[in-house]
Amino acid sequence: MRMAMVFRCKSLGSASVLPQQNLFPLTCEGALLVFTSTFSAVAPEEYVKRNYANNISEYNTVLGSLNAQRRNFLLRDVYDDMLLDGVQPIRDTFHTLIVGAMKGARLQDALYFMDEMKSTGLMPDTTIYNFIISTCGKNKNSDCAIQVLEEMKRCGVKPRGQTYIALLCACASCGRVDRAYAIVRDMTAAGLGLNKYCYAGLITAFKNREPVTEETTSKIIELVKQSKGWSSVEASSGSGDSGMIGVTEEELYNIPTAEIVHRRYINRQLTVYHTALHACADLGSKEAVEKISEMLKQDGYAPDLFCMTQVIRCYLRCRDIKGAKKIFDDYISSGKPLALEFFTVSQPNFVQFCSARFM
Repeated sequence: MRMAMVFRCKSLGSASVLPQQNLFPLTCEGALLVFTSTFSAVAPEEYVKRNYANNISEYNTVLGSLNAQRRNFLLRDVYDDMLLDGVQPIRDTFHTLIVGAMKGARLQDALYFMDEMKSTGLMPDTTIYNFIISTCGKNKNSDCAIQVLEEMKRCGVKPRGQTYIALLCACASCGRVDRAYAIVRDMTAAGLGLNKYCYAGLITAFKNREPVTEETTSKIIELVKQSKGWSSVEASSGSGDSGMIGVTEEELYNIPTAEIVHRRYINRQLTVYHTALHACADLGSKEAVEKISEMLKQDGYAPDLFCMTQVIRCYLRCRDIKGAKKIFDDYISSGKPLALEFFTVSQPNFVQFCSARFM
């Protein structure tokens, strides 16, 4: 029986009460009604057999496992089961729930878990607010992100550098260049320097701003040049903050490499170049991609696999199949690390690419 079935069966008390296809749509209230009416018919030993957690430690382990498996859609079910069992969630529980909601871009769940956290008398800290703001960015909801920051200040929770960068990137996801620069001014006034994630956020803001004009790519290139003097914000990284365990800064700020940042072929020093090449590939500007690639080499860096993938993606978007084939072949023959993403990048133009590849 799948884990999802076990979760729901626990709330229902018996897996045979309803057909399988009707188990999942039940609300918590509906599950509770069925649970109340059927539990008496289930033998205690049968219930124990289906019980996947009995205390807060075991529930936290289950939640962490779901996050690792990216099954974030089940977090609320487990939380409901926890309440039905009379298990009181603790701060670590809400931390895990909100991290999972953030990684799954589930904004309503994240806000729900934060409200539930407050109802238990636990006040969200800066890290929790950062996760909520990041989730707003993943959902392209900059207004909600700003409201979260305002609530944070009202509650006496002091924003940190990571808070402002997460907010900047949330605004960037909606193309709000004006708001992004306003946040930069606030950071500067607070004595915070701009780091590579700030420049990545500004690049994303210009990419998402509508309408796209000739100025868009020139602004992106200008930001890449300006980023060469970036400094660290509060001299901290994701691994240095205990509240950020299991969450990289790339995930927090919605950087294009967030899902693959731990792969050995990713050079984290190239964050600004990653973002700029990804943006220009989305915009289909081959000229800008070539210029940024040249800048990267002039800075003494070798393009990693993500950079090359974005270059090929841009060429394919511009229908330059032969150019993409040459870059692909050159990289293959170089003996550098390979990954599945490098081959699947040609999927939108698979037939044309394969025809050129084997001519």
